[in-house]
Order: sequence, then C-alpha cells, then structure tokens
Amino acid sequence: MTALRQEPDPPVDDLDRRFRDGDDVALREAYDRYGRAVLHLATSMLANRSDAEDVTQATFVAAWLGRDTFDPAKGSLIGWLLGIGRRKVIDRMRASARETRVVETVRQLPEPAQTQPDPDRVVDRLVIADELARLPDDQRRMLELAFYDDLTHQQIATVTGVPLGTVKSHIRRGMASLKRRWEVDGAAPGPRPAGISGAR
Repeated sequence: MTALRQEPDPPVDDLDRRFRDGDDVALREAYDRYGRAVLHLATSMLANRSDAEDVTQATFVAAWLGRDTFDPAKGSLIGWLLGIGRRKVIDRMRASARETRVVETVRQLPEPAQTQPDPDRVVDRLVIADELARLPDDQRRMLELAFYDDLTHQQIATVTGVPLGTVKSHIRRGMASLKRRWEVDGAAPGPRPAGISGAR
C-alpha cells in the first residue's frame, strides 16, 4: 500500500508578531492589507474624502508609534487598527466642530472700524521734521535723541559725551526755534507733540 503524500502545513502568518516587534516590512504589509478597511471606516463616518485619507494615515502612524501596546493574544491586528481608526475619526469630527464654532464666532464679530491717520498729527510731525532739519547740527542731534529716542538730558549727555549743561542749552534753544515755528504756522497750539516734552 502506497503511503499518501502529506502536504506541508501552510506557513503561519506572523504579521501581527512582526508588526509588534517593529519590523518595517510588516508595517508596509499591514498597510497594503488593511489600509482599505481603515479608509472605508473613515469614509463611512466622514463626509470629506481628504479627511478620511488623513485619518487613515494618522491611524497607521499612531499604530506604529504605539505598537508596543498591541497584544496579538488579545485580538487581531486589523481589529486593533480599526479601533485606533475609530478614535481618530472621532477626534477629527470634534476638531471640525470646534473649527466651525470658531468660524461662526468670527463671522458674528462686528467689522473693525477703519482708522485713518489724523491729518493734523501728520502735518505736525512734518512741521517738526522740517524745523529739525533747519536747526544747527548739535541742536538737531539733541532734540532727535529727546524726541525720537525719548532720552533724558542725563542720558543724552552720557550717549553723546557732551556736558550736561551744553545738552540743556542745545535743547532749550532748539525748543525755542520749534515753538516760534509752531506759532508762525499756527500748527496745533497748546501742548507739545509727544516726545518733545523730553526736557528733563
């Protein structure tokens, strides 16, 4: 009697174990094998195909990074992946709801008022700049430090190396010239522009 030939047992599919152990090839195999199932889950719950594709990718990234939490003895790899995919879908739906609320809130805000530069202030600054240009170099330098850099007399003396008394004199004479120009042009009588009060 001729002995029957016994077919070898089919190879054991160890994809789950190899994925758990961090085999890069197993990641590719898992994606090829189960990617469509995860995408189908996502598209069935999300209206946007692009969001579903993002969720599918996020699912496999999360699974790969957290592969040490996968226990093949407790369930299949596909079941574990679908569980992660379901949570990712819920996260995306919540994020979309938050974005929608933010957009609606912004839409309900009143339009910001259009602010135009004050013509008088612009003219005043031009007058000051013009008068500063006419001053002697020393006076102009001291006033610029006081007006634009908001330095005190003592700070100007320290920065320039000019004696404090001389700094005060230059600023006093320069301020007098500016005041005369202010009165002649009739520009903004009253308080001096911000920064000129740096006579300190």
